[in-house]
Amino acid sequence: MTTTNTPENPGSTHPAATTDATAPGGAPSMLALHQTALGGPEVLRLTELPRPVPGPGQILIAVHAAGLNPTDFKHRALGIFLPPPPLTLGWDVSGTVVEAGYGVTLFKPGDEVFGMLPYPYGAGSHAEYVTGPTRAFAAKPAGIGHVEAAALPLAALTAWQALVDTAGLRAGQRVLIHAAAGGVGHLAVQLAKELGAHVTGTASAPKHDFLREIGADACVDYRSEDFTATDERYDVVLDSLGGETATRSANVLRPGGVVVSLLPVAEDTQAAAEKAQARAVTLLVEHDRAGMQAIADLVERGRLRAHVSGTFPLAEGARAHALGDTGRTTGKLVLTVR
Repeated sequence: MTTTNTPENPGSTHPAATTDATAPGGAPSMLALHQTALGGPEVLRLTELPRPVPGPGQILIAVHAAGLNPTDFKHRALGIFLPPPPLTLGWDVSGTVVEAGYGVTLFKPGDEVFGMLPYPYGAGSHAEYVTGPTRAFAAKPAGIGHVEAAALPLAALTAWQALVDTAGLRAGQRVLIHAAAGGVGHLAVQLAKELGAHVTGTASAPKHDFLREIGADACVDYRSEDFTATDERYDVVLDSLGGETATRSANVLRPGGVVVSLLPVAEDTQAAAEKAQARAVTLLVEHDRAGMQAIADLVERGRLRAHVSGTFPLAEGARAHALGDTGRTTGKLVLTVR
């Protein structure tokens, strides 16, 4: 499900950035999408930085593609978990192992891998090279390219950890997924269907055909419909919106159900969940080799695919951030490096 040159993203004829330059003193350097201040997309600059060196238990990866997620846009503007700039963002990565650090046995130079750098403090994939712990990665599925592989890790791990690890979703249960056409949402729809659940997704009406195509059983237009105005009760709600949406979601839970929120759970939401004899929890995604291997297996079997709505060369990362800031993207945006 990969598309480029959409009306939202007319694409680019510029090649992806690559360099084999050396810094003063002969140390290898690289290009990175770097920022020295917090702010809008205009703070992002293609900058020459020292190439990282893998430490014990780490691998150095030549980045082919790197996914974008809403957390990138928020960290660029607000910082949130990370120290103040200068910084290079990016957690999703797909590429080729260049060097293995001391003690690494899982991968060797030339292996193609994909994964999520440790969240939140391991950011740095929006660059030509990045290092990360070996066990944050899995072998890239042979049936997909680096662009689609780079779109998967953070969003797919979030969906996996929410539905499988946290909620324990089982066949026959009913799940409500908010922002179901978004990065996490569209992968969560597919994963929930693979687990045998009945899936309802919220999205604007023009995206309902897309949701049905990827397996949603029912769709709710959040612009014109009230998802609580129904007798439907859910075992699991996956909420990436927070606030009033999370609180109202607790009101449609069955006893024993759970709202898994990707934003901090407010006291009102906790109270509503307790009244429904249910739970409300906040999930912060973690790097997870077992989860990445499970995702790779689903991809290999044709049961999970990322929808890429646009690609941008690393040098045009600010344009990608500007589009991501609109919050209207279907699926994922990806930066191409090689």
